[in-house]
Amino acid sequence: MERINQYFKLEQRGSSMKQELLAGITTFLAMAYILPVNADILSATGMPVSGIFFATVIASFIAALIMGLVANYPVALAPGMGINAFFTYTVVIGYGLGWEAALSAVFISGSLFLLLSVSGLRKMIIDAIPQGLKYAVGAGIGFFITFIGLTNMGVIVSDPETFVTLGNLAHPAVLLGVFGLFAVIVLYSMGNRFSLIIAIALTAGIGLILNALGVSNMPYFADTQEGLLDGASQTFLAAFSGFCELFSHPSALFIIFTFLFIDFFDTAGTLIGVGSRAGLLDDSGELKDGNKALLADSIGTVSGSLLGTSTVTSYIESSTGIEQGGRTGLTALTVGILFLLSLIIYPFIGIFTGVYDPVTDMVYSPVTSMALVMVGILMISQLKFIDFDDKPLVIGTFLTIAFMVFTYSIAEGIAVGFVFYPLAMFASKRHKDVSPIMIGLMIFFLIYFVLTTLVG
Repeated sequence: MERINQYFKLEQRGSSMKQELLAGITTFLAMAYILPVNADILSATGMPVSGIFFATVIASFIAALIMGLVANYPVALAPGMGINAFFTYTVVIGYGLGWEAALSAVFISGSLFLLLSVSGLRKMIIDAIPQGLKYAVGAGIGFFITFIGLTNMGVIVSDPETFVTLGNLAHPAVLLGVFGLFAVIVLYSMGNRFSLIIAIALTAGIGLILNALGVSNMPYFADTQEGLLDGASQTFLAAFSGFCELFSHPSALFIIFTFLFIDFFDTAGTLIGVGSRAGLLDDSGELKDGNKALLADSIGTVSGSLLGTSTVTSYIESSTGIEQGGRTGLTALTVGILFLLSLIIYPFIGIFTGVYDPVTDMVYSPVTSMALVMVGILMISQLKFIDFDDKPLVIGTFLTIAFMVFTYSIAEGIAVGFVFYPLAMFASKRHKDVSPIMIGLMIFFLIYFVLTTLVG
């Protein structure tokens, strides 16, 4: 007990073992929704659900272990929302790459993040990009995954005349998804910190009851024919087989950059946000032992890519554990152990994956889609930090968000925003305020658009 107290500095940070364990349990319950949701999103690429589930659990455990034992931060990690959507809907479905190639891109971006974490380049890059644009990317991803959530729910469908329109709200799967959306919004508005996981469980339970009563297109106990180890064997080290396909694609560098950018700034923002609440910032506002925390994130991403999942990142839900009193790495360690124990729920994962309706030829995800919408709602709160009196920043923000949604691509949105922001700054005769790195990124994205136009 005393050795644990000394190692994690429990008394020094005003905490106790009981307090840390409770904080860890609280954090895990707040973010456990990622287990079914990540499997549902990534399985659209053709990856085996069992392999995704196993990789999600083990990568989260490894990252939390390092965060707790090395960085001594009360921050939990798991495959990130938004970036898993980029993996599936932009890289694989949009660009047409195989999931193995997408894992290769995650592996490379994680390795680059690892290098940045142990070098002095981290601060230079963070300082080079305007804070407002970082918030714009986060908010844009919020709109993007909300759009995905609504389409997966069947609330929004394609239309030959208006491109998109309201779906058939009388469809049983759509109605169940709408119920889940109402449930999560009501629970969240009531201040329930576990609103996501409760809403998912409640929607799944009602779906199973309706299925037993004979209602079509409802969740059911799927026969998990493929064992965890069978699926894991398919995804394990598959990233190494995708390098040739990845680098044969004209957007390879762009894809890698986008993975790196989203992870880098999402992690930095999350760590600063939860770190300030946990008293982990120094007098200058910098994270104490920040490089160690980033190290946990980058190693989690690299290990996750080798196991078979998208980018691992620090979770804002860690703030729930911090509010519960978590102040040390013992909180993160507790979360990691709980993730490991969650392997036992795999036989029930079929309840949370999509349901195919041959009549409409659509796959509905009524149990998990509301999570994407709710996370999107939370992410757009970043817009409040943007100075709307700054014309170039407003232009960059709007175009970043608009193109993310309208092109169905996080990468395209970042590219457009990072081209027009410096352009507007130059037009406003504020070129001295534009960093050389931003100018370099603008040129990089312009070349990308020219090359993709010529190739296309």
